[in-house]
Amino acid sequence: MSQRAGRIMVALTVLTDTVLIFAAFGLAYVVRYQLQWFRDVDPAYYTTFRPYIPMAALQTVLVLAAFYVEGVYRLRRGATAVDEIYAVINGVTTGFVVMVFIVFFWRPLVYSRLIFVYAAGLMILLLTLARLARRAILSTLRQRGAGVSHVLIVGAGEVGRRVMRNLVARPDLGYQVVGFVDDDPERGSTDIGRFRALGNTSRVPALLKQLPIQEVIITLPSSAQPTISWLVEETMKAGALPRLVPDLYQMSLSRVAVEDVAGIPMLTPYDTRLSPWATAFKRAVDVLGSALGLVVLSPLLLLIAVAIRLDSPGPIIFKQRRIGRHGRSFYMYKFRSMVANAEALKDQVRHLNEADGPLFKIRDDPRITRVGRLLRRTSLDELPQFWNVLRGDMSLVGPRPALPEEAAGYREWQRSRLNAAPGITGLWQVSGRSDLPFDEMILLDLYYIENWSPLLDLSILLRTVPIVLFGKGAY
Repeated sequence: MSQRAGRIMVALTVLTDTVLIFAAFGLAYVVRYQLQWFRDVDPAYYTTFRPYIPMAALQTVLVLAAFYVEGVYRLRRGATAVDEIYAVINGVTTGFVVMVFIVFFWRPLVYSRLIFVYAAGLMILLLTLARLARRAILSTLRQRGAGVSHVLIVGAGEVGRRVMRNLVARPDLGYQVVGFVDDDPERGSTDIGRFRALGNTSRVPALLKQLPIQEVIITLPSSAQPTISWLVEETMKAGALPRLVPDLYQMSLSRVAVEDVAGIPMLTPYDTRLSPWATAFKRAVDVLGSALGLVVLSPLLLLIAVAIRLDSPGPIIFKQRRIGRHGRSFYMYKFRSMVANAEALKDQVRHLNEADGPLFKIRDDPRITRVGRLLRRTSLDELPQFWNVLRGDMSLVGPRPALPEEAAGYREWQRSRLNAAPGITGLWQVSGRSDLPFDEMILLDLYYIENWSPLLDLSILLRTVPIVLFGKGAY
């Protein structure tokens, strides 16, 4: 997003806040004097809204000033909805306290002090809804390519890949990676999914002239300080914004909390492994969800089994060896969607493979049966995996379960995806499924492992429903 567009957005936000604060006062007046909720009004003290207009104007100024001090109008792409709501509550509360202080000493008899309580509550509600609506609109626009910032990443080591997977997992942030550079000859010449390898760092000045780059994210270690200083200077010369990733991220720990202690920024690293409580919670959800799924869907499971039996000869359930957490192998169960000897025919159709990396996928695989095609489009062939979840081989949400030959071909950085139990659904499934390049699937799986939370699991489960219903990326 350009600086001009950012200023326009801030101006619109201030204007919207002004209107909503006045609207909150108007609604508070209706609640206090017309609806008379919680406490009746003595007819002798009934008044019109006109005397409250100066107070509404003063309250608007106070809240907007509090928002400015709180940094509400500083555009921060990484800010969460919770961050924004907290800032709204904090700003409105500050303005409310100052207003109560003024009214307490002024003591104008025409004013009902209770109306300010109603107004504060309504301000928080309306301003919060406005920000949630804005986030939803911006997220939709950014995912469609509007208002995005084109980014060049310098460094394709662990830190650079971490930046890539965070950006690919959060398209709502509005960053589009044009590519990356790295001084390692192999890394600087090997694409990572859709992220193009653009050579070494010496090419940055030329790339800034050739490509529409607004930001350069530098992920080099502190030992490369001369190169970092040169890159910052060249980036600013070209009118782009340089961003530096702290060298602390070179550590094996990937979660870092930033705290401000008396004006001094302090970084606190956290291990990505789930705590015993988190592990127990996730397992409890898996057991409850899989058991419930098997019971509730049992009539559908029976119907699918009959359809498979009538459609083609062979077993109803297809089992396949997969690699789970920490490299442990297990048999994953699915409804059979191909002819019985599909594995033996694999070499005959290998030339039709459409996937990159070690994956093997064919959109119109000739081995798929009639019923199997429907099962795959609707993902109903995955339902027997509830049994895998109940057994503890899999989770409801997690990385995609890998084939042994696929796992054997992993590069070192890709093996980290085996640190979590594989899932029936996952972040890559709700971000593109089979339409994604292999490296991007890995990046999304690693992002999930490093950022797991119950809310992330819930979000993925909810996003899975429309993906399954519309069959996007399933084949």
